[in-house]
Amino acid sequence: MKYDFTSIIDRRGRDALAVDALGAMPGFSPSKPKDGFDLIPMWVADMNFPAVPSIPQAIIARAQHTTYGYFQPSAEYFDAIIHWQADRNGVSGLTEECIGYENGVLGGVLSALGAVCSQGDQVLIHSPTYVGFTEKLDNRGYRIVHSPLSKDGEGVWRMDFDDMEKKLVENRIHAAILCSPHNPCGRVWERWELERAMELFRKHNVFVVSDEIWSDITLYGHKHIPTQSISEDARQRTMAIYAPSKTFNLAGLVGSYRIIYNPWLRDRVAREASLTHYNNMNVLSMHALIGAYSAEGREWVDELRQVIAGNMDYAVSFIQEHFQGIEVSRPQGTYMLFLDCTGWCEAHGKTIDEVLQASWDAGVAWQDGRPFHGPCHIRMNLALPLSRVQEAMARLEKYVF
Repeated sequence: MKYDFTSIIDRRGRDALAVDALGAMPGFSPSKPKDGFDLIPMWVADMNFPAVPSIPQAIIARAQHTTYGYFQPSAEYFDAIIHWQADRNGVSGLTEECIGYENGVLGGVLSALGAVCSQGDQVLIHSPTYVGFTEKLDNRGYRIVHSPLSKDGEGVWRMDFDDMEKKLVENRIHAAILCSPHNPCGRVWERWELERAMELFRKHNVFVVSDEIWSDITLYGHKHIPTQSISEDARQRTMAIYAPSKTFNLAGLVGSYRIIYNPWLRDRVAREASLTHYNNMNVLSMHALIGAYSAEGREWVDELRQVIAGNMDYAVSFIQEHFQGIEVSRPQGTYMLFLDCTGWCEAHGKTIDEVLQASWDAGVAWQDGRPFHGPCHIRMNLALPLSRVQEAMARLEKYVF
């Protein structure tokens, strides 16, 4: 491959939550390894690969111009987004006025809900559920109604449309969050699934916030379908949120963006987003996005997807062959695995806490799946060199399972 996906990067003392926060966030972060084990960071959803060179080049070039005063997003910034969405997702008709800035996807979700909901309103979300949704919606005073995903006979996570409609009606819900691709399950929704979901939302007049931050990381030939492309009605009732942060590991620079075609909804969300008075772009994050959404960035992402698919193949096959009782589905997107340890724990008289602690002690810092509404589950990040994935599996086999 042209780009480096094999070097092991020492992130200690380099402002990396995945490494420096071990043991510092009780109930959320893994504990530190026991003596004799180095750390394999597999919990925080960021990547352990060097950035595509076009990103630091863009940041350095701008930083060398030694004034950093007030600014407005440039035409180059908007053009980069428009062309990226056209090339990667087949989006047409996107204009500058439809694009709005958000510090982060979760802030964007709250901006959108604030435009169409009141505190105490109920919001439909699929479960398992991204922990950030739970935390932020609870903090803002919304009440979450979960519609569980279920696995079909082939182990593919599916929406339960009957359950969704039942809960929309019974709870008089008028706002829903759609995670596409889904975190933590890794589903890349098919067009017919999105069509059925959006038809339900149209039927019951539900506004949709579509978190599409993982849209660039699809695997095995699966293709992301923007929710807003499903129909004209979907285009008008949906706010989609994107970011280069997952694709290019830019979360520390801050910078997401929303796409809203409906002028009424766009104005209300923009007003809501402005009320904090700090939801403003960083000049270096703007240039980082421009560097990411470049020809080199496109080439790098294509290689990244191959690397992640290879890591997935290795990990899923190893788990299925060696860890009897651990249930795992091969994700179609993202770089996260969501493991169901119920069968193994029951067979061995162990708790999920004991499994987690044994792995943390051995330096495999994966994440408790219970905050994601997986009762005996673990979330595992595979965006790191294959040699580290192999080492993690070897340690799990020897010290945990």
